[in-house]
Amino acid sequence: EPTAAALAYGLDNGRAQTVMVYDLGGGTFDVSLIQIGDGIVQVLATCGDNYLGGDDFDARIVDWMVEQFRAEQGIDLTGDRVALQRLREEAEKAKKELSAATRTDIHLPFLTTGPAGPLHLQTTLTRAKFEELCADLIERTALPVRNALSDARLTASDLDQVLLVGGSTRIPAVQAKVQRMIGLEPSRTLNPDECVALGAAVQAGRLGGLALSGAGEDLLLMDVTPLTLSIETLGGVATHLIERNATIPTRFSKVFTTAAPFQSTVEIKVLQGEREFAKDNKLLGTFTLRGIKRAWSGVPKIEVTFDIDANGIVKVSAKDLDTGKQQGITITGSSNLSEAEIQRAMRDAAAFAGQDKERKAAIEALNAAEAALYRVNTALGSKAGKELDRDTRGKIKDAERNLEKATRHKKAEKMTPAEVQAVNAAREALAALATPLVTRWESEK
Repeated sequence: EPTAAALAYGLDNGRAQTVMVYDLGGGTFDVSLIQIGDGIVQVLATCGDNYLGGDDFDARIVDWMVEQFRAEQGIDLTGDRVALQRLREEAEKAKKELSAATRTDIHLPFLTTGPAGPLHLQTTLTRAKFEELCADLIERTALPVRNALSDARLTASDLDQVLLVGGSTRIPAVQAKVQRMIGLEPSRTLNPDECVALGAAVQAGRLGGLALSGAGEDLLLMDVTPLTLSIETLGGVATHLIERNATIPTRFSKVFTTAAPFQSTVEIKVLQGEREFAKDNKLLGTFTLRGIKRAWSGVPKIEVTFDIDANGIVKVSAKDLDTGKQQGITITGSSNLSEAEIQRAMRDAAAFAGQDKERKAAIEALNAAEAALYRVNTALGSKAGKELDRDTRGKIKDAERNLEKATRHKKAEKMTPAEVQAVNAAREALAALATPLVTRWESEK
């Protein structure tokens, strides 16, 4: 939709520019930052509020009219479905009129019946009062704008134009808010209800081979990933490989290893979402890599690659770099998310950020401690370990016991920050004593 709006405004004219599309519709608000130039339209970032739109502005007017009627007639209309429907229709009409006029008269005859007969509502709503009623709704658009700019690593001064999309952007207070935030007067030469459809028609004509005059007839549209893509690693942690708002097509690889000695298979769980743990994100797919070279834990090198094409199709593969064995999966629906799903994921990530961070730190501390104990124990039993003098060996064993004590009966979800710090301190103390031994052991392998 933001790309279509840009095409409708004719911004694919060969001039490089960065554009914000501010889309306030009937039920949702979205802001997108796009970059246009050299025949490429690239979405840099998107953000929004799935629970903010013109319906909310109508509801504020309805509430105001209900209060006016209660004050004048002493009757509460909130339980009268027929009256409320008439109020909603009148509210939408008043909202539209106030985009052009500074006041509007509201006249609803026979709205309900009282003890003395039919009752009517007749009042006047000014633009100033309407703006007062909806001030907080307009202010709510500021945070998604700031978040989109932050995600795209831009400031308001980097923008060349602001395009208004959606009928609710006709509200003068909305236009004024955009101008104050960005410092640019928004472009509003096209009907905001129709510009997306116009732009879609332009691109459809190009794709269908329709000859169009002007620049930009060959156009490449580049989108972004709506949410972060990860895999599950030791302890249930979601390890990010492709971050949210990464431009597609894209490709990224990372090398992992095994968690257990002589492990011959690994299960790869592909996840989508912003939470720190696999169970809290959406599982997109699972596959198993078999035939891994048998070796001590931490020795095998398994390269996991995410490859997303221009259509948003995700290919994930895992390859044992020693044996060449490879397995993978193709996921076709990762980008088909509704704005509601994206916003829900973002809200959950923000709400649980502190809790997730503490738990992840605890899991990482326990994982690192377990790996250190395994490596030191194995090194002590090796040729290098048997050649240690008694004093050094004793100090290493003492440090081992201290680390074992710090981790004993500990569960990540119940650990305090102080306990996490104690585990990390004990592991570092062990590493300070045992690193020369472990290095010698690894050179012997």
